[in-house]
Amino acid sequence: MATGESKAPNELVELLSKKVIGQPNALKFIVPYIEMYQAGLAPEGRPVGVFLLLGPTGTGKTRTVEVLAEVLHGSQSNYLRIDCGEFQIEHEVAKLVGAPPGYLGHRETQPMLSQQKLASVTSERSDLALVLLDEIEKAAPSLTRLLLGILDKATLRLGDNTAVNFEKTLIFLTSNLGAREMMKELNPSFGFQSGTPRDKEELGSKLESIALAAVRKKFSPEFVNRIDAVVTYRPLDAESLATILDQQIGELQQHVNTRLGARCFRIEVTPESRKFLLEKGTSQEYGARELKRTIHRFLTQPLATLVASGQIEPGAHVAAEVDSSGDRLQMRTVSVDKPAQPAPANPTVLLVDDNRDLLRFLEHLMVGAHWRILTAESGQQALAAVASQTPDAALLDYMLPDLNGLELALEMQKRLPRLQIILMTGANLAAEEELVCRRNGFPLLQKPFLAQDIMSLIRNRLSGAAACPA
Repeated sequence: MATGESKAPNELVELLSKKVIGQPNALKFIVPYIEMYQAGLAPEGRPVGVFLLLGPTGTGKTRTVEVLAEVLHGSQSNYLRIDCGEFQIEHEVAKLVGAPPGYLGHRETQPMLSQQKLASVTSERSDLALVLLDEIEKAAPSLTRLLLGILDKATLRLGDNTAVNFEKTLIFLTSNLGAREMMKELNPSFGFQSGTPRDKEELGSKLESIALAAVRKKFSPEFVNRIDAVVTYRPLDAESLATILDQQIGELQQHVNTRLGARCFRIEVTPESRKFLLEKGTSQEYGARELKRTIHRFLTQPLATLVASGQIEPGAHVAAEVDSSGDRLQMRTVSVDKPAQPAPANPTVLLVDDNRDLLRFLEHLMVGAHWRILTAESGQQALAAVASQTPDAALLDYMLPDLNGLELALEMQKRLPRLQIILMTGANLAAEEELVCRRNGFPLLQKPFLAQDIMSLIRNRLSGAAACPA
């Protein structure tokens, strides 16, 4: 994981907990296995870790794998997912390993679990592949028998007799086994427990017992014994659901800013509207699974209609409020923030890089477009430059002789809050550094790049800043 590989377990848990809401105990089971692999102490001849994730739907089981993929590889989709609902009939399991020679369609049938498929979900940042078998309880018994060799010896024999090595994989099995009984335990309809408060630790132990009993009833002992950890996800409480809602509204705002650029606008969701979205999009039975669709229906679609018809001006402040009927949200333009100054036609740009040839090239190109250029080859030179002059935008290399570009960007942002900052890098940043960049609105420009691309990016950033001031 590049620089992120050396993070202590508690730091990695904290980083993941910001994205997987309400399940800190679940992450504490998984992170030690990642740390063990990073330290080179993972056992040979078996997967790095095998986890069975249990709990009601909508509590974050699949989300955990997506976030791990983002932390390890930089993308939420960089993992191999097998939907076990597609393998409920015995003969369909052959799709995973491919047909053996002699069978019709042998050459046309590509196995779903191959070495190439595992390699495709790794990255330069990490060679640890994530494999998710979703809703394992729906699969035919032959699939769990097929998994025995993978979970024990990290080897799968394909139909053409080639072997697939799973030593560098984390394997996740998700299941809703015991979920109904867990919900009954949480919400007893009668008896003494229905009216008395429950101790969290006692309740957690009870839920784990229910989950383990359901697992042992469904799967054979040899299958259960090959699982490193059975992790029970608890239903999300009101505070966790509210945090997830805030995250998704923030993602919608970021999407508006990114896609609309100079035409972007601000979204304000009132407390009454947040309560409305939580009531419509969350429940004890389905957790937060419906929340994204609810936001799409009641917030994103009405905003899209107004944007398409030209009813929202660039820089507008739009409030989402519950209408009089109480059945939907209505959008109201509260104000329009006109830019104090238009985006400069000939901006002043600070270029910071210790590569003099690159500085000269960019300076020559931008001066030719009638831009005013400031250059620096170190962080201290850059800070000295902004102390005497105020650029409109700054293009900072991540690797500098005295400090890294992210540290320089944060310091410049303190001094000049309206400065548009872009980071250049020739390598992948650590996951927490990428998170800092996203939070502070620092675009990452991967080297090599086209010169016209960087000029277009600077223009778009300046136009967006004028339309949507911070």
